[in-house]
Amino acid sequence: MASTQSSGLQRRRAAGGASASAGPSNPAARINADTPSHSRTASPVLGGASTPTSPHPPTGFPKSSYGSRSANGSVTTYDESVGHRVAYDPRDLTDEREVGENPRLTLMEEILLLGLKDRQGYLSFWNDNISYTLRGCILIELALRRRIAITKDPMRKRYGLSERVVEVIDGKMTGEVLLDEALKMMKASDRMSVAQWVDLMSGETWNVMKIGYQLKQVRERLAKGLVDKGILRTEKRNFLLFDMATHPLNDTSCKDAVLRRVLTLLTSNSSSVHADTFYKEDAAGDGRPVALRVTRALCLLCCSFSANVLENALNHLSYEAHESAFQKADDLLEEFANWPMAPSSGLSGGGVGGGPGAGGVATSFSSGGSKSKANGGARIGEGSMLGERAFDEGNVGASVQELAKALQKEMDQEGDTFMFECIAAVLSVLSRMDSLL
Repeated sequence: MASTQSSGLQRRRAAGGASASAGPSNPAARINADTPSHSRTASPVLGGASTPTSPHPPTGFPKSSYGSRSANGSVTTYDESVGHRVAYDPRDLTDEREVGENPRLTLMEEILLLGLKDRQGYLSFWNDNISYTLRGCILIELALRRRIAITKDPMRKRYGLSERVVEVIDGKMTGEVLLDEALKMMKASDRMSVAQWVDLMSGETWNVMKIGYQLKQVRERLAKGLVDKGILRTEKRNFLLFDMATHPLNDTSCKDAVLRRVLTLLTSNSSSVHADTFYKEDAAGDGRPVALRVTRALCLLCCSFSANVLENALNHLSYEAHESAFQKADDLLEEFANWPMAPSSGLSGGGVGGGPGAGGVATSFSSGGSKSKANGGARIGEGSMLGERAFDEGNVGASVQELAKALQKEMDQEGDTFMFECIAAVLSVLSRMDSLL
């Protein structure tokens, strides 16, 4: 029996040696051979784990650069220029499309830019809203990047919009530190509602077991990220009793672009909404525009209003135009902090996202009274002029109807119903901020 096993082992070795001697001596030639090979190549990632080499490259990969594929998707090829094997992940090659769909600045960075004083380089010491709003912006940005969405559960209609559970639908990292940190927390923990996540990331909890969910030094980390992008610079400023690092504006073009997006929605002479007017400077090199441009611009406006940084964008306006713009922002936030969004827009289904899968009760205008509060409680800007307007909405900024049509178009073409429902849930939380803080 021992001799039989020994001879069998010798025969297998002989076959391997014969194939090795018969095959080409150049490793690159073995990889590019058209005939099937029974040799196995070790994966550099798995440290010795190996998979058979496929004779034909998959669609989209040139035959000359295709080698062995490991169990986790990495590919090992032979690079003749360096003379050794090179491992890479083909999934990284698809990141260019995602980078082209997203603007240069995240929603949190745009809010921080609006709040920063250009020359002094710091936020107002009396602003208590921006920290809480930035946590909500993180959830909105993750939803815009198709990472999270409201759970697809028909029973969610029993709960209020802000109490609906959010889930991770794509765990792929975004490349932004704060977004990736929040995404990892949401993947590793139990599912919670939108309001719970905003509270936990802000540190608004009495549960000591969940204090670790708080995202710390968000404003400082965002400012350092803008410094790395060349938009801000770092200086040390003396405040009599202590020294503090400030971040004055270095590149005015980026902040001007953010201001233009806000002013277009608030003070434009036309009520129509054109997606081409937003994020033109962030278009990809091949001309591909940023995804969900109108939705991003609307979220920027609503979040800047709730963060109390909209004042900096409206300083140059007259008193009447300034007050009208503030009321316009308050009205838009209240309209789109519902599900379906903008219930007064007149769209089929009750608003943006209305239809068989939409949950929640749409608010509507009564013929002779003011609008009822969709989310209850105190609002940021009490005394809204939705019921009795002191100005003609068609002549000041974008109309609710046009914005609703643009959002519905983007949701049908580029987005997802549950993703937009998550955005509406975050706006619902931010619209009740005065009653929460």
